Amino acid sequence: MAWRGQLSKNLKELRILLSPHSNSSAPLRAFVEKNYKELKTLNPKLPILIREATSVEPQIWARYDLGVEKGVHVEGFSEQQITNALQDLVKNGPSS
Repeated sequence: MAWRGQLSKNLKELRILLSPHSNSSAPLRAFVEKNYKELKTLNPKLPILIREATSVEPQIWARYDLGVEKGVHVEGFSEQQITNALQDLVKNGPSS
């Protein structure tokens, strides 16, 4: 899982949007609870923003150089699929 340490090399900001109570955000909430500490430890200067709002679809947004952003809607994803989506955002960048 070396890609986890490359977040700060490839991203300028990581935003996670989720609902604090909806079932559709449950896998993303579990992902954050299990992985936030490790991601932040490996990337201490990278802003990892977690935004909670009712009635929001679970999403992951990556901001790259020059303000380029790419987002993934992760509603219906398992925790493993969320991990894969984040890995794709890190490895493939804004062109994927």
